[in-house]
Amino acid sequence: MPRFDFSEYYKQRPVIQLAPLVDIAFWALMFFMIIAVFNQMEVQVNMTLPKSKVATQSAQSAGKIVINVTKDGRFVVNQKEYTSNGLAAMLKQVSQLFPNQQVIIRADELAYHKYVIQVLDACAQSNLSDISFSAVRDER
Repeated sequence: MPRFDFSEYYKQRPVIQLAPLVDIAFWALMFFMIIAVFNQMEVQVNMTLPKSKVATQSAQSAGKIVINVTKDGRFVVNQKEYTSNGLAAMLKQVSQLFPNQQVIIRADELAYHKYVIQVLDACAQSNLSDISFSAVRDER
């Protein structure tokens, strides 16, 4: 009876390398953990944003500055509270390092207009012109 021998090509089976697979899973986990931390910083200030029927999502750079304006006139950036003068000084330092820095103003819907104007004045003194306002889309 003739014996059928498999060639070397058929004997080799694909091998899954586990070390690179574990490395990729580890890096993906780290990436998503870091992204989650940065997203939390922005929304930890408890405030109600104004509603808009035509609000659109704008393109945002990775290093944007989010200035939260609370209804009692506090300015919070990255969980640190600033006075009006302190905010202007911080924005001036940022503009010297990054001239085209994007600034997003998240003002509470009950915040007085004068507080938003103080933030705009601080941005103008620092020569920052890429300014956006944050709002929630009204689905009604």
